[in-house]
Amino acid sequence: MSWLPDDFVHPVHVPLPGGRHHLRPVREADAPLDYPAVMGSRERLWTVFGPAWGWPAATMTFEANQADLLRHEKEIAAHQSFNYALLDEAETALLGCVYIDPPAKAGADGEIAWWVVDDLVGSEVERALDGLVPQWIAADWPFEQPRFLGRGISWTDWLALSAHPDA
Repeated sequence: MSWLPDDFVHPVHVPLPGGRHHLRPVREADAPLDYPAVMGSRERLWTVFGPAWGWPAATMTFEANQADLLRHEKEIAAHQSFNYALLDEAETALLGCVYIDPPAKAGADGEIAWWVVDDLVGSEVERALDGLVPQWIAADWPFEQPRFLGRGISWTDWLALSAHPDA
């Protein structure tokens, strides 16, 4: 059984309030923007995602990042999972990501996590993203029980949950 309805069409452009930033599905071609964003915020991102996902490794190369983005692009096309890049209006800077995944743990039908680069922590852009994501998921995604990792549930509590029966 698929985690999304067969006729579901994923959003391809999601503006943040203010109109200067937007979300769109990440692409392999985003590697020149993604790699410095991830590695420039790697230490903080590791404290968030490292224990659960083992990401981002200190030794991650540009080529490994590019391969990871290609995998994400293929998963998006197959509706297996979704990685949205947070970009400035001109798409000259990747400033974070939103992940929308099938549930790995019991009790949810979708799991969502997101981050911004270190320079935007505590900023208006981060606050706009924090406000947008739950509203966007409720309005545009077919989930009845979405779980917001690191927001609605701590990563530690999430790790302690039982595996989802379909995972």
